[in-house]
Amino acid sequence: MAEALTILSEEEQMLYDSVFEFAEETIKPRRMEMDENQKMDPELIKSFFENDYMGIEIPDEYGGLGADFFSSILVIEALSRVDASCGVMVDVQNTLVINALKNWGSDYIKETYFPQLAGSKIGAYCLSEPSSGSDAFAMKTTAKDMGDHFVLNGSKLWITNGKEAEIFIIFANVAPEKGYKGITAFIAEAGFEGFQKGRKEDKLGIRASSTLELSFDNLKIPRENVLGEIGKGYKVSIETLNEGRIGIGAQMVGVARGALDAAIAYAKERVQFGKPIASFQAVQHEIAKLECEWEAARLLVYNAARLKDAGRPFIKEAAIAKYVTSEAANRIATRALELFGGYGFSKEYPAEKYFRDAKIGQIYEGTSFMQLNTIAKMVLAD
Repeated sequence: MAEALTILSEEEQMLYDSVFEFAEETIKPRRMEMDENQKMDPELIKSFFENDYMGIEIPDEYGGLGADFFSSILVIEALSRVDASCGVMVDVQNTLVINALKNWGSDYIKETYFPQLAGSKIGAYCLSEPSSGSDAFAMKTTAKDMGDHFVLNGSKLWITNGKEAEIFIIFANVAPEKGYKGITAFIAEAGFEGFQKGRKEDKLGIRASSTLELSFDNLKIPRENVLGEIGKGYKVSIETLNEGRIGIGAQMVGVARGALDAAIAYAKERVQFGKPIASFQAVQHEIAKLECEWEAARLLVYNAARLKDAGRPFIKEAAIAKYVTSEAANRIATRALELFGGYGFSKEYPAEKYFRDAKIGQIYEGTSFMQLNTIAKMVLAD
């Protein structure tokens, strides 16, 4: 008999299992306190670096793990199965910040920032503004060319990792009269003069993940810190977000699995009418449907990630993965909460946290509406 095919290789399964074991042992005891305090435990962040979770695709000569994109996806999924806030911190670092530098950074940028990102410093990706969300290229932040440096003025909103981050990819327009063709990507450090961190958002979910407003008042950025070409920042943002959406898909797969695991365990132990509620066919069918939905969502993420690593087109597949997983995570987390009954509404059990954490998947790094636009455009163009 032929050997059965598996979704993950032995090495990939070992990576996933090791990260999930770490999350269960190290993150789980802290997650409710972090959620309540809206703060990531600094010791956890330190352990992320020690375990090479923060530089997965950074080449080993710069101190990174030197692994592939799919490895990042597995790490994000495994962490998010326990806590989505931890998952998104690692996600933004790897699929947005590091991928942008890997694809667009000069030798100087890689030599300067890769060792820092792999070793101890957190990165953030600054695109959204108070007046530009889904219409990201309507940004108001400007950059004036001063020869050997640029001067930025404006603000950014909804910046994940903003509080902890020290390295920032900022998008600004060097020629507003040219519209999106003036947008340029820059790398700034928190210590640069004119860089100001603002208020922290008080959020529904992923509360331990910091989300900040940033402002720039004559922020001076050296010319060598231009990421990619001047006026080509729109390409940097679009291509990086296509990869980032697979990361969000992995996060949502993890959240959904965590919620479903909790519901299954509870259904086996909760006794009503003299027997566990898992023995009732209605509950069994509900769990079976959720398992099917989760499995399908996971395969979509893995497919998009495999395509990306293979150097094949993956934009449509990334949008599908982002859309389907975020919708699935919300349905699964909702049903999981309902299976807990009244206890699902209590912070004593994890169901309500998974429920809250799932919602952001339909919103950030491209709303579900925007994913549908992308999918429809590509399908109709075929």
